Amino acid sequence: MRTYSRWFMLFCILLPATVYSAGGADAIVGVWWNQEKDAHIELYKCGQEYCGRIVWLKEPDYPADSREGVPGTAKLDHNNPDPALRKIPVVGLRIVHGLSFVGDDRWKGGKIYDPKNGKTYSSKITLVSPERLDLRGYIGISLIGRTAVWERVK
Repeated sequence: MRTYSRWFMLFCILLPATVYSAGGADAIVGVWWNQEKDAHIELYKCGQEYCGRIVWLKEPDYPADSREGVPGTAKLDHNNPDPALRKIPVVGLRIVHGLSFVGDDRWKGGKIYDPKNGKTYSSKITLVSPERLDLRGYIGISLIGRTAVWERVK
């Protein structure tokens, strides 16, 4: 009887981890808060890969005292290194692309664009829980970079 109790306890401990890790490739699909809580990013499937776009900003328009754009108009991607793309609104802007599911709740091989500074970084995502992911942006190797925590919008 004691053996069955031990096996049952072990089963109860391991079952949640097994159920969670079965999320699959589409587990990141949905809308996420960025770390600063000033934007929503929708992660979606684009072909065989995963992409993300900004779908909401806390302050979507330039404020009255803005020097970056016309007050009251939609914020534009004014930091883009390509002058032709500087007139694109930030809301709707694709900032994540090329992520591929590699298993174990991880996606790699992607790029992330930061409209705040106009730079593009290599990226990878780890789904920590169904409600939280860690997105790492880096240059060259993953050790040289920064991790942002995103939370699923409820």
